[in-house]
Amino acid sequence: MKTDTELQRDVIAELKWEPSVNAAEIGVEVKNGIVTLAGHVSTYAEKWDAELAAQRVSGVNALAVEMDVKLAGSSRRTDADIAGSARNVLQWTSSVPKDNVKIMVESGWVTLSGEVDWEYQRQAAASAVRYLTGVTGVSDQIVIKPKISLSAVKSEIEAALKRRAKADAQKISVEVKGGDVTLTGTVHSWSERELATHSAWGTPGVRNVVDKMTVGY
Repeated sequence: MKTDTELQRDVIAELKWEPSVNAAEIGVEVKNGIVTLAGHVSTYAEKWDAELAAQRVSGVNALAVEMDVKLAGSSRRTDADIAGSARNVLQWTSSVPKDNVKIMVESGWVTLSGEVDWEYQRQAAASAVRYLTGVTGVSDQIVIKPKISLSAVKSEIEAALKRRAKADAQKISVEVKGGDVTLTGTVHSWSERELATHSAWGTPGVRNVVDKMTVGY
């Protein structure tokens, strides 16, 4: 297990390694494995990339983000301009169903709402607006709407697991409550664990996946 000092050193190194982040403007503090990022960044995209960089470091138990976005003069835009750009980019994003996502912008902060059929569509919508000029934050409130019965969801997940991880399909239990899926059981490796959760997310109607599986070597 890394000490807080070692973890701080590794997070700082990872931030410096990430080309989209100005590491000199970001302070890193660590206490009991909890990493705090503080400072100012010039875009929301940079803030997002800094968070991802910190999360990549082994040993990070939790992440507290105290960075704020300070837009340069050339990057400042009205909320109406940002909303128009967000609407256009979503219209051009082929994986996002047209007119299914609603946009609200307040002080540069974009809130997305509405319903889509798949998790990848929800992620694609948030990703599309994250890098727009003038955006200071993104709240993803898009929900995944159920399309099929609970028994059908469970059947499709179990069938996918059998196709993709035949050896472990019988060891994984699937529980469905509403649009929430809980996976329990034992797999042989982290890759099989990720495959199982990916199979669950790939089923229409799934809104949340709880991974309670264990890896048995």
